[in-house]
Amino acid sequence: MGLIQAVSGSIGGMLADQWKDFYTAPSGLSPTAAVFAAVPQGTNAGRGSNTKGSSNIITNGTKIVVPEGYGLLLFQDGAITGFAAEPGGYIWQSDDINSKSIFAGDGLVSPLITQSWERFKFGGQPGSQQAAFFVSLKELADNRFGTQSEIYWDDGFLNTQVGAVTRGSYTLKIVDPILFVKNFVPAAYLQPGKVFDFTDMDNAAAGQLFNEVVGSLAPAFSLYTNDPGKGNRITKLQQDSLGFAKSLSQAVEDAYQWRSDRGLAIVKVAIVSIEYDANTKELLKTVQRADALAGSRGNSNLQASVAQGIQSAGENGGAAGLVGIGMASGMMGVGSMQQPVAPAAADPVAKLKKAKEMLDLGLITQADYDAVKAKALNL
Repeated sequence: MGLIQAVSGSIGGMLADQWKDFYTAPSGLSPTAAVFAAVPQGTNAGRGSNTKGSSNIITNGTKIVVPEGYGLLLFQDGAITGFAAEPGGYIWQSDDINSKSIFAGDGLVSPLITQSWERFKFGGQPGSQQAAFFVSLKELADNRFGTQSEIYWDDGFLNTQVGAVTRGSYTLKIVDPILFVKNFVPAAYLQPGKVFDFTDMDNAAAGQLFNEVVGSLAPAFSLYTNDPGKGNRITKLQQDSLGFAKSLSQAVEDAYQWRSDRGLAIVKVAIVSIEYDANTKELLKTVQRADALAGSRGNSNLQASVAQGIQSAGENGGAAGLVGIGMASGMMGVGSMQQPVAPAAADPVAKLKKAKEMLDLGLITQADYDAVKAKALNL
């Protein structure tokens, strides 16, 4: 049948004392190591120290320790015969009716694992020899990306196409170990002593993932900035690692089916830098100025601008300068002059409305407004 779970949960010193010979994950692995063969730990190596044995072949009665954060995969002739995602100690026993082929656990990925198991499981009775491999179930960080030239996307907030050179890093997670190993990991890595590492420069499969991420950046930026739920703000990208990770994960799924075909997902993204092109920089400056003139802050800025203009006109042009300011204020809806559509001077409502606008902008005092009101209403 397969595996018998001897101890569940993290393995403590007592089990290490009881099990002098067992298979487990090798020591000294890179944090980004994803798939690697199990190694034997024996009495000659000492407690807690892995041997340098290269064989990962187990037989009936072999004991295996699955560390926290890893899943165990068993193979026979290229077919998957067993899987265990629950940490603990196991015994491989092919002829025991109490043994099981899969221990998926109760985590979020267990339904995916169970589904893939039914799809790829070994069809017959497992033989006496199995090849044991471990798959990382942890978040695998420090997968870096960068663009050598500008990428362009349609920006929902700026309402135009923008461009930038960007670099950063993303965190991967193997959400379906069976699917990942079966569909993506090259057979050359399913050998004793080999390690499938996402950051290995000589790993062509990992290099392909890098290229696909870079190719998905522009669609991801477009998804993020066109999502009303994220405020459509391009400037939020560097502060929203989880939000942009969802956009990037969706982009690579749409284009390359990472999750559905490979059992992979991007869970976090850190944007280290975004260098916008010249046109985008000018657009962002315009947006910043518009933001500064919006709402109550805009009223304050307008009052300051009018006051400064009055002061400059008085210094440079005397009364003529002040008349010019009055005309300009009228064009902005601040002064008393406007297009002669109707005889506003004879309309008390129009007089009061204009006076109220000037009062709100701080151009006249409450006493001035009260005087205009009294005169307009013949009080």
